[in-house]
Amino acid sequence: MTAQNLHARSGDETAGIAPARNRFPSPRVIRRSPLGLAGGLILLLIFGFCFLGPLLHPTNQVDVDLVNAALPPGPGHPLGTDANGFDVLGRLMAGGRLSLQIGLLAALFATTIGTLYGAVAGLAGGVVDGFLMRLVDVMLSVPFLFFVLILSARFHADALSLSLVIGGFSWLVSARLVRGEVLTLRVREFVLAARVMGASRRRLILTHLIPNALGVIIVNITFQVADAILVVAALGFLGFGLTYPTEDWGSQLAGGVAYISADYWWLIYPVGGCIVLTVLALNLLADALRDAVGRRAD
Repeated sequence: MTAQNLHARSGDETAGIAPARNRFPSPRVIRRSPLGLAGGLILLLIFGFCFLGPLLHPTNQVDVDLVNAALPPGPGHPLGTDANGFDVLGRLMAGGRLSLQIGLLAALFATTIGTLYGAVAGLAGGVVDGFLMRLVDVMLSVPFLFFVLILSARFHADALSLSLVIGGFSWLVSARLVRGEVLTLRVREFVLAARVMGASRRRLILTHLIPNALGVIIVNITFQVADAILVVAALGFLGFGLTYPTEDWGSQLAGGVAYISADYWWLIYPVGGCIVLTVLALNLLADALRDAVGRRAD
């Protein structure tokens, strides 16, 4: 194929529209998946509960009220109160909002770094690719939770710092996934046409490779959010999460476990159910997206 023919073909293919459509999950395919649709609906309800719920059920989550501590569910407190007198339902909304924000921010941070890193490695190939991937292998061998615990204990934990710490250790998986996708895309005709036309590596990555790998990237983001929420819950349960007056679901669960022998079920089961439902919904949605991307790729 001559350079003139490649130039003619690039008029359609280098625009990035047709190839990108083949890699992006179709909403209609997702709607045909009952489990994926269920996951999306559950996730939508959880977001509404956490972000819109406080408007319908405003509570005081700052001032301690020991007079009304550990009340069972009843009028004014549908899920009772905790050991500090905070309304459990309002606490669930506030903690869920922070957990979701941290999960989303950590996933976006990790995916951005991993996508750029993996795209550079996959496009470069050869020695550069081998060196970059060996660095990823070395970092993957480091116990993730161990270092997160050390950093959380050493520095004051807030929503932004937790997001950056979790995202800073979670980009490795994204890098490997994007690198594998780029290895298959870089030999496609529209990429070869762009190379012949003199496109720079930055243009190849930003205009042709990453847009056509968006399906894999979006699926990975969904899994990353679920993993980040679980990490935040684990840190909070171990006492290294957010501190008063902010609190995440893990911290609430840790506080409720201390009263498990007293049969204060409203301090344990609601927050545990929220964590399970959120992670389950994200995983169901991610599985549906992954199946959609796989069918589109075939």
